Amino acid sequence: MSSAVIESPPISPPGVFSRPYRGLSAGIVALVLLIAFEYLAVATAMPVVARALDGLPLYGLAFSGSMAASVIATVAGGRWSDVRGPVAPLWTGIGGFTVGLLIAGLAPTMHVLVLGRFVQGIGGGLFSVALYVVVAQVYPPEMHPRVFSLLATAWVLPSIVGPAITGTVVEHAGWRWVFLGIPLLVAPAAVVLWHGLTGRSATDRPQDAPQGASPQVAPQAAPQNAPHGAPSGADFRARLAWGGVVAVGAALLQYGSGLGGDGYVLLAVGLAVLAVALPRLLPRGTMRAARGFPTVVLLRGLAAGASFAADVFVPLMLTGERGLSPTFAGLFLTGSALTWSLASWIQGRRRYDRTRLLRVGTFLVAAGTAGTALLVFDSVPLAAGLVAWLATGFGIGLVYPTLSVLTLELSAPGEEGRNSSSLQIGESVFSVVAIAVTGALFAAFDTAWWVYLACFGLIVAQAALATPIAGRTGR
Repeated sequence: MSSAVIESPPISPPGVFSRPYRGLSAGIVALVLLIAFEYLAVATAMPVVARALDGLPLYGLAFSGSMAASVIATVAGGRWSDVRGPVAPLWTGIGGFTVGLLIAGLAPTMHVLVLGRFVQGIGGGLFSVALYVVVAQVYPPEMHPRVFSLLATAWVLPSIVGPAITGTVVEHAGWRWVFLGIPLLVAPAAVVLWHGLTGRSATDRPQDAPQGASPQVAPQAAPQNAPHGAPSGADFRARLAWGGVVAVGAALLQYGSGLGGDGYVLLAVGLAVLAVALPRLLPRGTMRAARGFPTVVLLRGLAAGASFAADVFVPLMLTGERGLSPTFAGLFLTGSALTWSLASWIQGRRRYDRTRLLRVGTFLVAAGTAGTALLVFDSVPLAAGLVAWLATGFGIGLVYPTLSVLTLELSAPGEEGRNSSSLQIGESVFSVVAIAVTGALFAAFDTAWWVYLACFGLIVAQAALATPIAGRTGR
């Protein structure tokens, strides 16, 4: 007598807004939405702010100061989240981000505003790393693509309406409310997040919990639960010190890039400092694309750096070479944000081959940016350039969340904070290098058409380096 084995169909993962996850997902999305508004609003309003405070020489530092502080904060936040759990660094980051906005909004001078941006960077660095650890602890692995797709989608609305709202606020209420208005919205978003986290104490990791169990966050991880070989206190102090060195190098690089010929010394010093210090903050083998997580970090830096640098030059080229209005040029950025979100949504619907996603995505970033650069020639139709730029957004939308998911998959329990900090440090520094080097070239030779092509050529080369190594992200 034979017996048949009946295989039950695979259980699909619950939705991100299903009952156990609804409050936490809503709180996370609300805060990411506000951070996206803040990022786009500050970028739009900063020229007005710098002129109002007579601080144009500190214009670049207002951006690099925030980034420099975030490098240090991500190192500290990664260690803090791994050893004590993500709840404390999460709330500290939200508080620091809010205090930084208040300092900047009330700043009487540009120097005080730079201080506020520095405090913002500390808060944002702590928050972003802790957020990764919360995702790792709360949501089961099969839900991670959907979660990161949702976070990417949270940038769509700010990309569409952010610049217009900022312009209206600056014109009718004054630039200070660009900074002071967001803290008023942080409070209700924080309440939603608090309700999502309330009562989720505990120790079980999502892969250990039964299907349908309530998500749990470990507010304080026991040190003895750290993985074998986890970094010691001395190793953390060394990483924190190197994080400070990297922050200084990045600030020198970005500040020097805006000074033309007078800034070449600072540019060279900044590059030298980063060449020495950055490898000490990233996983061993990152710069040679060692298999596994080091390649994940390298891919994130190359792809994100190329995409963000292109974001700087596309509006400049459209307004300077093709004579478009800032509003129309902004539609290009809005379009790429929409295709970014679409690609993120697609990769989150089901499990795709990760290597194929990364290869297609990095190729689209390189090819789309190259096609967009051809708009420097009047004979190239604007519609063709727009299609190419939409492809760039679609490509980074495939790459970005896929690498976020791989970071958590390749992290042992207790390593999510450290690895998330490495991922974000690589992204930040590669982006600063790409923007600073192309910005220095642009500042040195002004706005000749060939300068645009040279800048875009460097950006395309950076993106193209990512495609052949996309298959090295496996263990």
